[in-house]
Amino acid sequence: MPMYSTNKRARFDYDILDTYEAGLVLSGPEVKSIRTQSVKLAGSFVTFHGDDANLINLHIPKYQKASTLNNYNPDRSRRLLLRKKEIDYLRGKAQENSLTIIPLSLYTKGPFIKVEIGVARGKKKYDKREKIKRRDIEREMRRKI
Repeated sequence: MPMYSTNKRARFDYDILDTYEAGLVLSGPEVKSIRTQSVKLAGSFVTFHGDDANLINLHIPKYQKASTLNNYNPDRSRRLLLRKKEIDYLRGKAQENSLTIIPLSLYTKGPFIKVEIGVARGKKKYDKREKIKRRDIEREMRRKI
């Protein structure tokens, strides 16, 4: 199960409450571009339009060896493949106050490319400072040992 991309900033900026696995609707050159590990998850999020869940701002650059794709948009919205029950649950969570749905990682499962999405609550600035302090203290303790 190769990991193509992780959103490292997500676990620092958000408390992850729940995670789900979803498929992505992609074109052939997009899949090849992802397999070259050139995808960026930072800044992307999930929105709901009708009965579909869409991943917005997922940056998949143009595959260099592809034939001419003149009107390719690397930041287009991509549809997520989830069950109706999961979409309804996530839509309800997204409408709650201060909750958002963000992608955490992009990987393969068999021949399919999957994205792990998480229901997240934003951390406050003082929470981030506490985490940095704790990390520094642990680093100093390891150095002394």
